[in-house]
Amino acid sequence: MASLGVDLFGQEPGTDPLAWYSGNQQSDLFAASPLSVAEAWRGFVSTLAQQGDGDLAAAQAQIDRHVAELGIAFRLTGDEQERSWPLGPVPIVIGAAEWRGIAAGLVQRAELLETIVADIYGPQRLVREGHLPAAMVSGSPHFARRMVGIAPPRHHLQVVAIDLARGPTGEWRVLADRVRFAIGVGYALENRLAMSRATGGALARMATRRQNDFFTALRAGIAADCQRSEPRVALLTPGRFSQSYPEQAYLARHLGFSLVEGRDLVVRDGQLFVRTIAGLKRIDALWRWINTHSIDPLNFDTRSGIGVPGLLSACESGQLAVANWMGGGVVESRAMSAFIPRLCHELRGEPLLLPNAATWWCGGPAERDYVLEHLDELVLSSSFRTPVALLPEGATRQGSSLTVEERAQLAEAMRRRAMDYTAQEIIQVSTTPCLVGNRLEPRGFTLRAFLARDAAGAWTVLPGGLGRISQSGELRTWLMGQGDLSADVCIVDPAAAAAPSPPMTVSAPEEAPSVRRGAGLLPSQAADNLFWFGRYAERCQQTARAARTLLQSAGDLAADPSAMGTVERLCRLLARWGAAPGGNAQAPVLDIAAAALGDTTAYGSVAALDERMRSLALLLRDRLSRDSWRALNRPLAPFVPGNAESLIAAAEAAIERGAAVQRLIADTLSRADAWRFLDTGLCLERASLILQATDALLPAEPSGDDLGALLDLADAEALYISRYMTRPFPVPVIDIVLLDPEQPRGAIFQTRRLVQHMEALPHLRHSGRADLPLRLARQLHARVEALEAEDVTPAVIGDLLDSLAVLSNAIGKRFFLQQEVLRRPEREMLLG
Repeated sequence: MASLGVDLFGQEPGTDPLAWYSGNQQSDLFAASPLSVAEAWRGFVSTLAQQGDGDLAAAQAQIDRHVAELGIAFRLTGDEQERSWPLGPVPIVIGAAEWRGIAAGLVQRAELLETIVADIYGPQRLVREGHLPAAMVSGSPHFARRMVGIAPPRHHLQVVAIDLARGPTGEWRVLADRVRFAIGVGYALENRLAMSRATGGALARMATRRQNDFFTALRAGIAADCQRSEPRVALLTPGRFSQSYPEQAYLARHLGFSLVEGRDLVVRDGQLFVRTIAGLKRIDALWRWINTHSIDPLNFDTRSGIGVPGLLSACESGQLAVANWMGGGVVESRAMSAFIPRLCHELRGEPLLLPNAATWWCGGPAERDYVLEHLDELVLSSSFRTPVALLPEGATRQGSSLTVEERAQLAEAMRRRAMDYTAQEIIQVSTTPCLVGNRLEPRGFTLRAFLARDAAGAWTVLPGGLGRISQSGELRTWLMGQGDLSADVCIVDPAAAAAPSPPMTVSAPEEAPSVRRGAGLLPSQAADNLFWFGRYAERCQQTARAARTLLQSAGDLAADPSAMGTVERLCRLLARWGAAPGGNAQAPVLDIAAAALGDTTAYGSVAALDERMRSLALLLRDRLSRDSWRALNRPLAPFVPGNAESLIAAAEAAIERGAAVQRLIADTLSRADAWRFLDTGLCLERASLILQATDALLPAEPSGDDLGALLDLADAEALYISRYMTRPFPVPVIDIVLLDPEQPRGAIFQTRRLVQHMEALPHLRHSGRADLPLRLARQLHARVEALEAEDVTPAVIGDLLDSLAVLSNAIGKRFFLQQEVLRRPEREMLLG
């Protein structure tokens, strides 16, 4: 009977979630798919349902968990904090046959854009012969007059993104060209990684094409423009407040590029160098994610604070390749779409394989009059994406939404400067299955496709791209809007799935690279960030430990009132560290502990320090492993204010979390310079904090509670008991927490490691003399090593703390970026 039901009515919805899907047979991508592609789609969605025991909503939770663990994030314009990347569990599936036609059109368009850009900055035949209005070029804010006549090593465009929409009858159209930055290419890769992890082998079972070859080609294509056989390539980012900074960091890590900001770079003798802890190191190529007018304040916008002064001179000398070459954004204007079809005929002698949305540039009187007469049928845009009347943010607006008064204002604005306005036909986009709650419903989508040149200069198309599904219907924003979902785009070849599977191979260059060791460049800014991350991580953990010790000591007051002195001293210590306001016994101990753990207004609290760690981690995305990132982004344990047990549990959780983060990061960094700076910061902070704790907790005649608290802060109680088997006494306690070279939280252990790190770090002196940080570290360690526990006094501790501060400053001046270094570049070393 069950089989009869299947025969008559199809599969039960529980086993086939798409059985009740109501997409239009023409305008829905799934409903219009060939049978073999639709079956691949059904198989994937059925796998999702099986994983959730029939509950599709569980698939979204599973995807969200993997997105969080992978640290995929982005910002909306104006956001201060990053948002978790919105990824839906159902991919957009396109058959290989249909994709071949799309890919051919994409390559044709990329070649056309290359030819147009090359002409604009070269012979300028298109403008001279009237094929392209001069206003179309000069009116663009991305036209770089300075670049006219400056040719790239091979190509103007190296990596290109093109936004596509599928119409209601199945035709694909181009919405926009993105030649300045291929925003979304990293998210497309991360989407695939998250989907693969969340769905097991479901993508492979429907023969989804892999993306590895595209990124191999991208890397090789950029490197091919360089003069040296083993070039050094960097990704130039505007910084962590960029909307897609997480994507840029991920791409740098995935491709093996150095992630740099403008302040990391300097131009010398027509070459570009990155400031590293070992001096200046040459950069052969940049993949830039900074606008042309911001990239070089000497040659473009002098107000730019994120560029590299003189970078253009390195390009002109032929010593630097840049992808994409500066000025290419001139073809991104919305108005350019009005000329693309005829330029394709003029330059290539063929029609566009992927047509534009019909576009009218209002710079011509006939076009202007047509737009004003047909506003209700069109979308009005700013020609060059700049603010104009009625479009204050340079965005788009439905013509039908204009009031009578606004239409009059538009006519007047067009009378004055019609070239500022462009109109396009209203595009009805196709739909695709989207998970809404526990059901699949049709939603409109667009697709951003990506192309990159390989080492031979030929275009390679990413099989797939970044899908964007809009809940609001607005699909024209730069990346993601409020309420939007991204989707993995899978190109499937059912015929390949039926054939015997070839052996799995890893994509590789034609020639395998020679074996090498070492962690590569460590820019000075990255070393600075690692150093302070280590310091904040140790301070965060030690503050939590002090709060726990305070709570435990306060809990003993009922049985031992003499412990009040220890409680007061611990309160003052937390105040000294900036972890608790006031920090005295007059305030309730539970309030002081709660502030030390959770008061974000107290700069030394666990919560505030954790926030600083996260901020630094954003700058270190390209160096942190995914496991480290996942541990770091786990929230601090909540607590109930006024509840001692809850506070102690939160403190212990913070200690354990801090130890896990430190260990994970240390274990995933090779024992090279990056790890040394992380550990240097940790050692400096640990030595400073244990010295401060000793000074605070050991008065002239310390009590057993004072000594026990100090041992707890040094995590040395078990060691003391096993060694002495008696109650704490001042001299042996001081020896363990400060002078025992085998006690890993002791002061002398830290000074010895500081000497080892300073000895291993690069030296700039050619005279054979040690650099100042090494000399200071040796002097400090020798003084601690010569001490006896009986000689440790508040004056001695104060002197050692001063020496630690001097050493910290010397490390900063020697290895990190300094303003005086920027003003006196001739003192920097050129080390190739």
